Amino acid sequence: MDKIWLDSYPAGVPHDINPEQYRSLTHLLEESFKKNASSPFSVCMDRWMSYGELDDLSSALGAWLQSMGLEPGARVAIMLPNIPQFAVTMAGVLRAGYTCVNVNPLYTARELEHQLKDSGATAIVILENFARTLEEVIDATPVKHVVVASMGDLLGFLFGSWITFAVRHLAKMVPAYKLPLTDGRTVTSFNRAIASGTRMTLKPSQATMDSIAFLQYTGGTTGLSKGAVLTHRNIVAAVLQAEAWFTPALKRIGDVSKTNSIAALPLYHIFALTLSLLAIRWGSHLTLIPNPRDFGKFIEVLKKRPFHMLPAVNTLFNALLQHPQFKSVDFSSLCVSQAGGMAASEGTARHWQEATGCAMVEGWGMSETCAIGTNNPVTSKEFSGTIGLPLPGIQIAIKDDDGHSVAQGEPGEICIHGPNVMTGYYNQPDENAKAFTADGFMRTGDIGIMDERGYTRIVDRKKDMILVSGFNVFPNELENVISLCPGVVECAAIGIADEKQGEAIKVFVVRNDPMLTEEDVGKYCRQNLTGYKVPKYIEFRDDLPKTNVGKILRRELRAGK
Repeated sequence: MDKIWLDSYPAGVPHDINPEQYRSLTHLLEESFKKNASSPFSVCMDRWMSYGELDDLSSALGAWLQSMGLEPGARVAIMLPNIPQFAVTMAGVLRAGYTCVNVNPLYTARELEHQLKDSGATAIVILENFARTLEEVIDATPVKHVVVASMGDLLGFLFGSWITFAVRHLAKMVPAYKLPLTDGRTVTSFNRAIASGTRMTLKPSQATMDSIAFLQYTGGTTGLSKGAVLTHRNIVAAVLQAEAWFTPALKRIGDVSKTNSIAALPLYHIFALTLSLLAIRWGSHLTLIPNPRDFGKFIEVLKKRPFHMLPAVNTLFNALLQHPQFKSVDFSSLCVSQAGGMAASEGTARHWQEATGCAMVEGWGMSETCAIGTNNPVTSKEFSGTIGLPLPGIQIAIKDDDGHSVAQGEPGEICIHGPNVMTGYYNQPDENAKAFTADGFMRTGDIGIMDERGYTRIVDRKKDMILVSGFNVFPNELENVISLCPGVVECAAIGIADEKQGEAIKVFVVRNDPMLTEEDVGKYCRQNLTGYKVPKYIEFRDDLPKTNVGKILRRELRAGK
C-alpha cells in the first residue's frame, strides 16, 4: 500500500515505532516508576502523589491480589472515577499478572451484570458510592473478591477522612449497601488491602507482549457492549505512537516530564486511559478532575497552575466555553487542545481558538484501537475539519463492502491496520469474523474519504446515515453546518420515517439565544445545505442525551427520549 500520508508528517515525527523495546506494559510501568520515583505523578484536590508512592502502593495492592489466589491472567474489574486509587489499581492489577476490566461507574445494574459476567471478572475494585449497584447483581456474577474504596483513601489521613465524611454524610452520595459474604466471597476496604499487601512480596508478573492487558468494553451504543481484547503489545504500541505524535507540540516546555496534562475525561475510557499511560512514559504528571461536570470547580483547578495538554470531547470544550468564568483562565501554557471521542464541530473549534489562542486538534480512534488511529498534526495552527493522518505504524484503507479499496477521494468504510489494533472481541467469534477484512484490516463502521495528502474526513457512521428520497445524508455534516448558526450551542440530527421520502431529517437544537426560532435555523440550513439535506423538523431542547464521556446519543433521540 502506498502510504501517501507520510509526506504530510511534521518534521521529527518517525514513520514507525518499536513496541518490542519492552517485554510487556508492566515493564514500561515499572521502568518509569523507578526512573521518576521522586517526581510528581498526579494531583487531586491539591494532594500530590509521586511516582515512588505509586510504585509502593500498586506493588502492595498487586501482592494482596496475588494472596487471594487469583489465577494468572484473571480479570479484575475497576469501577472508579478519576481519583488516585485508579492508577494504583490499574498498575497493581497489571503488575500482579492480571487483566484490567474497566467499568463505567455510572453503569446501571443491568449493564454492570453483563460486563462482569461477559468478562468473567473474579475480583472488583469499586468506589463505595457505586457499591449498591454491585449489591444488586453480585450473586449473578463470578466475582469472589471485592475491594471497596472511599473517596478520601489516598488524600492524607486528616483531609482524606474529612472528604470521605463529607461525601458520605453531607453530600449523601453513598447509598446504603450490604455485600453478601456467601460462597467464600471476601469484602475488603481499599486501605486494608494496601496495608496487608505492604507486608507481602509482589511476585513478578509473567505477562508477555501477547498477554491480555485490558478488556476494554465498547460503549454499547449499538447493543450489548463487547470486550475489545487489548494485549500488552497493543497498549505499548499506542503509548509510543502517542509519544511520537505529541512530543513536537511540547518543544517550548523543553522537558516533556514537566508536562501537566488535565485528566477530566474518565480514566476508564480508552481516550483518557491511553493519554494517562503516555504521561507515565514521559514521567510527567496528571491533574485529576473527579467530577468535570462541576464546571465551576473544574475551572478553579485550571486556574491554579499552568497546564499544557487538555484532551476533551466536543461537548466538554463547548460546555467550558459557555461558562461565565472560563475567560478568567490563563491559557498561555496550553500546547495541545486534543479533541476526540466524537466528531468535533467547526463552530466549537472556532470559538475555542478565539478564546484560548490554541487550535483544537481533532483525532480519531476507538476502544478497539487503544484510542489511537489518526490525528491532525499537533503543530496545526487552525482546525482542519478532518481527522488527520494515520499515526506512525498505522495503515488506513478506505474500502467498499466487499473489502476492496475504493478510488482516492471516494467515500468508503475506514479500515485500520497496526500494532495498536485489538486482536478481537472477547469470546465473540461471529463478531470477529465480521470485524476484519480478508487482508487483516479492522472494519470501523465509519464512512470516510481520504484526500491526496493522506488526510481523512469522516462522513458518518454507517448505521447513522439517513436516506432521503434515495440520497445519503450524513448527520455529522448537518451538525457541523448547523453548529455554525448564530445562537446554536449544540445539535443532533436523526432520520425519522416518512411516507414520501423514506426518511425525513429532524434536528434537535440547544440554543443560548432565546430569540432564535425554528424559522431562523431553517433559513440558515437552506442557505448552507442542498435542498434534500435541509431538516424537515426542528426541535429546541434544554439539553441532549449523552454518554458519561459526552457523546450525544442519537439512538435515544430516535427512541423519543
